[in-house]
Amino acid sequence: MFPRKEKPVERQGFVKRLRARLNRGDSWLTYDLANLAPGGKIDEDVLDELESLLVMADVGIDTTQRIISDLQASLARKELKDVDALRSGLRRSLVAILEPVARPLEIVGEHRPFVVLIVGVNGAGKTTTIGKLAKRLKQDGLSVMLAAGDTFRAAAVEQLQAWGERNAVPVISQQAGADPAAVIFDAWQAASARNIDVLLADTAGRLQNQKGLMDELAKIKRVVARRDETAPHEIMLVLDASQGQNALVQAEKFHAALGLTGITVTKLDGSAKGGILLAIANQLQVPVRFIGIGESADDMQTFSAEEFVDALLAGGSQ
Repeated sequence: MFPRKEKPVERQGFVKRLRARLNRGDSWLTYDLANLAPGGKIDEDVLDELESLLVMADVGIDTTQRIISDLQASLARKELKDVDALRSGLRRSLVAILEPVARPLEIVGEHRPFVVLIVGVNGAGKTTTIGKLAKRLKQDGLSVMLAAGDTFRAAAVEQLQAWGERNAVPVISQQAGADPAAVIFDAWQAASARNIDVLLADTAGRLQNQKGLMDELAKIKRVVARRDETAPHEIMLVLDASQGQNALVQAEKFHAALGLTGITVTKLDGSAKGGILLAIANQLQVPVRFIGIGESADDMQTFSAEEFVDALLAGGSQ
């Protein structure tokens, strides 16, 4: 069953890199909470300032209000006596939002092939995520096949084939402009015939407001379900963290159209605004499977709520 238990050394290295890369830039992610209360006293003015920092860090209005309301309740109970108490209260609130969605991807053995449909907008990192996921699955001892369902860009097929060669994983593709649903259907048949454990299906990057392209994704979902009514078993949205609140809009639209079962957040190294993960967790409650902070396969790891919150709140040198 996936995921495997990650090596402690590898996980520790990832957490250290996550902390360092999140804590770049001047935002609440690096902000010393002591600066909010130079006299050490925590009051409504301090919480008002924290509220502004949360909003600027892409946490979003609704999620920020939830966090601040929790802290105001603690303040009323006279629990926020100093900055350390504020930091602890903030940590508890953030973990409470993220913990319910920190659910790793599990490959269920009775479904073969286990079909993972990867969706998202252009440039979010779908194809790279597929390559990294293929490597992880193979390391777990599972057989993997890739389906080049992005038939609009020749470069997308070439990129997926390069990942396939790198990981010694077969790739099913057709000519440019082919029907994506047909490509993925053929890949399902091939995977079934070869008794492949997991089929990872790429799709064309699209904007969430392009109805025709969203309808095409729904068609792919229907076509796969004709041969296996339980498939696709995972519909994973890949989101670029640097998109800020637009990433939340994307997630809402894709979820409404397809019924997402998982999210992978990429490019956390390219933005200090990791707060968008809190907004997505609070608004959608869709499981967050992985987070990525770089290009190498080891820079994508299973999402941990506590590790992420600690990285948000820690100083860059900690």
